Order: sequence, then C-alpha cells, then structure tokens
Amino acid sequence: QVQLVESGGGLVQAGDSLRISCAASGRSSRIITMAWFRQAPGKEREFVAAIRWFNTNTYYADSVKGRFTISKDNASNTMYLQMHSLKPDATAVYYCAADAHFNSIPDRPSDYEYWGQGTQVTVSS
Repeated sequence: QVQLVESGGGLVQAGDSLRISCAASGRSSRIITMAWFRQAPGKEREFVAAIRWFNTNTYYADSVKGRFTISKDNASNTMYLQMHSLKPDATAVYYCAADAHFNSIPDRPSDYEYWGQGTQVTVSS
C-alpha cells in the first residue's frame, strides 16, 4: 500500500502563487507515476499534471501549461505543484494520486490506484 498526504492548500487572491505538496509513504518504491487532479464543486475530477517517478518526464493539462510546475524529490518521496498566476477557476480540491503501473497517457483518474485526501485551494477574485 501507498499512503499519500497533501498539504499547503489555502485561500489566495487572483494572481497569487501557491505551492502544494504530496508526501508518499508505505510501499512508495512501487510508484511509476504521480499526478495532481482537481475537483471543483459540481464538476468531474480533472487532470492537472503528472510526473514519472523514474525520470523527469512531466505532463500538463492545457489549461495550466506555463503557469503550473510539477516537481518531485525522490529522496523525501514528495511531489509538489507550484502554481502561479492563479485564477478563480482554479478553486477546487486538489488531489494527489499515484500509479504503480505504467500508462502512456497519465491523465485518467481511473488509472490511479492510490489517492490522498485532498487539499482545498480557493482563489478569490
């Protein structure tokens, strides 16, 4: 089993920056890909960004390219999402996810086996 714990969410103003983190524990050596998803009230969970645990390949949703950066620290089993120029439509619960199997397209929630409890990000206008 892999346990994921997110942290760093909060209330910010439009245009601000925020970094959220996800700490993995347990059998983290099994992880192939980690990702961030988000879910706004009344909407489906959507892909934000993903990173391969064994190299530095990253993937982004078009809506966040150029403003969000996903990164990782393998030594501490921690993944980060640095968010710049935040907009009110970024308001959502942000979830960390981990996949122990390789999927060439890492943007499907159904492919991820492990999930964190989520951290709320609220962007005020």
